[in-house]
Amino acid sequence: MPGGIELKTADEIAYMREASLIVFEALEEMQKAVAPGITLDELDAIGERATLKRGAVCAFKGLYGFPKNVCISVNEQVVHGIPTRRKLVEGDLVKLDHGAIKHGFYGDSARTVHVGKVSAEAARLVEETRLALEAGIQAMVPGNRISDIGTAIEAHAAPFGFGIVRDYGGHGIGKKLHEDPHVPNYGPALWSRGQPNPRLRAGIVLAIEPMINLGTHEVEVLPDRWTVVTRDGKLSSHWEHTIAVTDDGPKVLTRP
Repeated sequence: MPGGIELKTADEIAYMREASLIVFEALEEMQKAVAPGITLDELDAIGERATLKRGAVCAFKGLYGFPKNVCISVNEQVVHGIPTRRKLVEGDLVKLDHGAIKHGFYGDSARTVHVGKVSAEAARLVEETRLALEAGIQAMVPGNRISDIGTAIEAHAAPFGFGIVRDYGGHGIGKKLHEDPHVPNYGPALWSRGQPNPRLRAGIVLAIEPMINLGTHEVEVLPDRWTVVTRDGKLSSHWEHTIAVTDDGPKVLTRP
């Protein structure tokens, strides 16, 4: 397909569905363990065990040199956080981003989890980011363009005054974790000139992942060269699903 986008066959999507459900189940196990006092390393180990016991491989371990199994980011950390011995505390927001490989195909998903009771503004940020992802998913129908996904996400999140991260976005997925196309989480007015904007068609599989901040959209990378944080230190939320475009509409592979 023009633009380097690889269309997946029904059999390949079935393999991706299997990997994606393993991601869902691992995230479920990690989320159940989230509580004040647990360390990020302990959550990482839970994710690894849940993946391996289902016959899959953790997709992030060693990818581009990433040192752990799961990307775990807390509060102002947006994405790509490296698990450590840090303990979660009441009121934290923890983002669990996990991928798995089975039969040579990838699944990828993320969610933001409350640690105990969180503030009302934190809870709203989490819920509206989740709903922004759902809006993006609903735009994944044949005939729409890639930009329609970001437009839908932005239309949901922008009225709340949230910052929509522009430096990172969704991506194609299949035999590799990151394939074409790049999928911005905002509308075409903000796209750089010349950004490819192909039409969606059955067989395209995308990982859609809005990253939305309580303050500015601006982010920076910590000296560990992995962890992305909000520039103003305010909270961030991250949700992601792997979705196949079909003639019957979007099929979310990373949830039952």
